Amino acid sequence: MIIDTTELQDINSFSKLESLKEAYGTLWVLAPILTLVLGITIGVLAIVWLEREISAGIQQRIGPEYAGPLGVLQALSDGTKLLFKENLIPSRGDSRLFSIGPSISVISILISYSVIPFGYNFVLSDLNIGVFLWVAISSIAPIGLLMSGYGSNNKYSFLGGLRAAAQSISYEIPLTLCVLSISLLSNSLSTVDIVDAQSKYGFLGWNLWRQPIGLIVFLISSLAECERLPFDLPEAEEELVAGYQTEYSGIKFGLFYVASYLNLLISSLFVTVFYLGGSNISIPYIFVSGFFEINKTYGVFGTTIDIFITLAKTYLFLFVSITTRWTLPRLRMDQLLNLGWKFLLPISLGNLLLTTSSQLFSL
Repeated sequence: MIIDTTELQDINSFSKLESLKEAYGTLWVLAPILTLVLGITIGVLAIVWLEREISAGIQQRIGPEYAGPLGVLQALSDGTKLLFKENLIPSRGDSRLFSIGPSISVISILISYSVIPFGYNFVLSDLNIGVFLWVAISSIAPIGLLMSGYGSNNKYSFLGGLRAAAQSISYEIPLTLCVLSISLLSNSLSTVDIVDAQSKYGFLGWNLWRQPIGLIVFLISSLAECERLPFDLPEAEEELVAGYQTEYSGIKFGLFYVASYLNLLISSLFVTVFYLGGSNISIPYIFVSGFFEINKTYGVFGTTIDIFITLAKTYLFLFVSITTRWTLPRLRMDQLLNLGWKFLLPISLGNLLLTTSSQLFSL
């Protein structure tokens, strides 16, 4: 069979077109993920700068001011310095666990961002079990810390890893019970549905008013999960040098540094989604119905407004957690565990029972 040259050209051009379509499809899938990662990175840099500025203000000293205008590039320069530092591995430690630990901590937190609704229909994956995905994935991060502590072949590091695991287990249960109460009120485990359930009456419809006890327990448990003062027992400098990250240097130490701020940001975002109405504006629909009819067309402007509202609420909680760091002293280990098991757990259980009872009587 003889094939004409024009037919060969047509076949080649068709195959090129198909390959271009495949490449375009791959880019189209990766674009939202890369955009989210870029936004998260900028958010973390902003948190580091804000923490240094707020800390300097509280302590009445000068914060970062030389790296860029108002010192905004200080965090970027610190990250670049860590990137080029030597990466040391303990000779008698377990090199595989030592190397895998930081990656597990960062990746497990990054996956949680996929279920955060930053705006109306602006979420990476709207899952029916989005809330439980976050709870399940966040419980993996302490495993990375425990692996890091054990792989370092250092008593201080191992003790820090054990503290991280104990603290995570103690405060994850009250946190999950508070999330269950929110899910009962919204009749859904989807983060998008939880935000929509709070959207009808403006700020009067936020779960903040229906779950004040749950909000307080959630805030305390979130601080403990993020290992922030007064709950920074796993990396207490005065007791354990630097806890599980004592033996780390270079980029691996930088990953732990990033993971702590990623965890703080995701906790703040979930406070916004669960209790502060997410991207919903605080004015009730009744007063601005005309504006909302226009806004529901949702172009780029509407999405930008939604993202701005979500981030404004998120950074409000971040300000609270940063201020708490320089206000309260560190707890002892027994005080930390007593607070989790003897106070927060019964309170969150009682809150869940009250929520369940109110939902049953309202049927």
